Amino acid sequence: MLKQYKNTIRKTFIVCAIAASFSACINKDEFFELQDRNGIDAAIWSSEGSVQMHLNRAYDVCMPAFPFHLIPDRYGVHLASDENFFPDADQWARNALGMATDLGNHDVRYTGNQYQGNAGNNRYFDIARCNNAIKFIPEGTMPQALKNRFLGQYYALRAMVYFEMVKVYGGVPMVLEPLDPVNIGSIKGRASARECFQVIISDLDNAMTMLQGVVWDDATERGKINRVAAAALKAKVLMYWASPQFNPLNDPKHPYDAARWQTALEANKEAYDIAVAAGHRLLPNYADIFRVEGTPNTEAILVRTYANNIERRGHDAEYRSRPSSEGGSPYQGFRATTKLLDAYPMKDGNPIGQSGSYTYDPVMFWQNRDPRFEATIAYNGSNWPLSGNMSRKQWAYNTAINEGTVRGVYCKRFTTPSLSPGVVRYQGNIGGNGMDWIEIRFAEVMLNYAECLAATNSPDLAKNLIRELRQRAGIEAGTNDYGLGNVSGVALQDLILNERMIEFAFENKRNSDLRRTRKMHLLAGNMSTIQIELANGATTKAILEAVNPTTNVMFRETININNKSTYLQYFRPYTLVTPNYLPYNVPEFHYFYTFHNDFVNTGVDIQPTIGWAGGTFDPLD
Repeated sequence: MLKQYKNTIRKTFIVCAIAASFSACINKDEFFELQDRNGIDAAIWSSEGSVQMHLNRAYDVCMPAFPFHLIPDRYGVHLASDENFFPDADQWARNALGMATDLGNHDVRYTGNQYQGNAGNNRYFDIARCNNAIKFIPEGTMPQALKNRFLGQYYALRAMVYFEMVKVYGGVPMVLEPLDPVNIGSIKGRASARECFQVIISDLDNAMTMLQGVVWDDATERGKINRVAAAALKAKVLMYWASPQFNPLNDPKHPYDAARWQTALEANKEAYDIAVAAGHRLLPNYADIFRVEGTPNTEAILVRTYANNIERRGHDAEYRSRPSSEGGSPYQGFRATTKLLDAYPMKDGNPIGQSGSYTYDPVMFWQNRDPRFEATIAYNGSNWPLSGNMSRKQWAYNTAINEGTVRGVYCKRFTTPSLSPGVVRYQGNIGGNGMDWIEIRFAEVMLNYAECLAATNSPDLAKNLIRELRQRAGIEAGTNDYGLGNVSGVALQDLILNERMIEFAFENKRNSDLRRTRKMHLLAGNMSTIQIELANGATTKAILEAVNPTTNVMFRETININNKSTYLQYFRPYTLVTPNYLPYNVPEFHYFYTFHNDFVNTGVDIQPTIGWAGGTFDPLD
């Protein structure tokens, strides 16, 4: 019976596979219409088990996953930013930032150009799953309270998918009903961004209402959306609607609307209060955020659950973060740029280069920094407990033994100190750390709220929230109030944006933040990172890696890297690694991408976005 049900569901949602090269043969209905409309027996909408199975798959395709779990192809345009370094081979990343040539209409495939119904292939398949449930669950015979629990989740998932699309395109076709030949004409091309946001907010309001009082069991139901998550999503959506991407300051065609920030403020205060009432708090230790799961992680609000011993439920973040010497294959997407390294303030909260309790030394760049630096960045000679060795040091100089293609810095955030090298890879349905992906955590609710307060001229309240985050990080009050001092107005908004870059390092938020605030086209310079060279090449290498026959320990383990004169005996000050392509050059019209030409050619009036080839659709109208 289970196999028959799965086959029926599969038939219902799979659409004919069409290669992008055959776009001239595309039927205009095939992007939105379910081909086998009678494949699901109506009885399943009255069966709790059947609906739960359907909902599980909706979560699989709608919920964001670990960045770089799979090497992204053209979806990389939504991951690249100034926080991570990419080599020349990652053409999708440099094109995403306009570094080589402008992206073409065929190069933005967030909706996909494959039509098998798999996660990420076409977001309208994800929406179709939700539409069917929202339409047919009310017609079933389950108790109303149970219907509401399911519907609340489907409404929130549909809102999430549309929100991600609107962030990218500005305005998208709004399909809110299951489609068949009778109502296929209801697609009216791209709706305005305003119309899209109205639908998204309505869906999240429905989710909040229907999930009122619902408490999920952490052992068996962790990852299900609750009222806290729906409120946090709604608050985030309204902050985006108020932000410069959708609410530019100096655009005569689209007047600035200050009232949007007030609406966003109210929603973000509500989300904050709901989260606090539900017991959400910052974890005491920043380094534990992706090492603690379930109820003990009071910071996690919206998560995608994983496991390291269940088929198709694992991920490779551990493998892609760890150094080669510990069984990993570190991916460039988790390698910090100098822009990220420089974003961390000093231990008193003041930016590097500003006078305060600590002085920045570009040679000993890791010293006296915001403790989140140490929790995130593994630099040459730093302590990085792995494989149960709590005193282990990470060596990142060029030619370091057992490190393969050596890197100047690594990302610690998604690694588990106790995991042994032999099980860091998720393969054969086992392995890896199995830690949940946290899409929204309480720190984001706090910073979203703080940003709305700053934008509505409430700097003191905004600073209270930032101060709490900095206290958790271990930053000292110093003489300038944790680096907050007399900062206000635009300077405070810029400080909050920088705080987000630090707090959410490698959590796949930077790309969206740069576009949301219209800062991406202002980026300048190369996406460089650092490398560490030996003071005297092979001679120094021989000294550092010589093994003491008595202790069986390499000499490098005994040196004090925090003594500058000692450090410079063996290592040179870091040098830059600059990719072999042009500096940042992001056109302003890239704040809204255009639909892939396959969608434009469907015949349902999906106009290209202004600025792109043939563009006539204004996302802000």
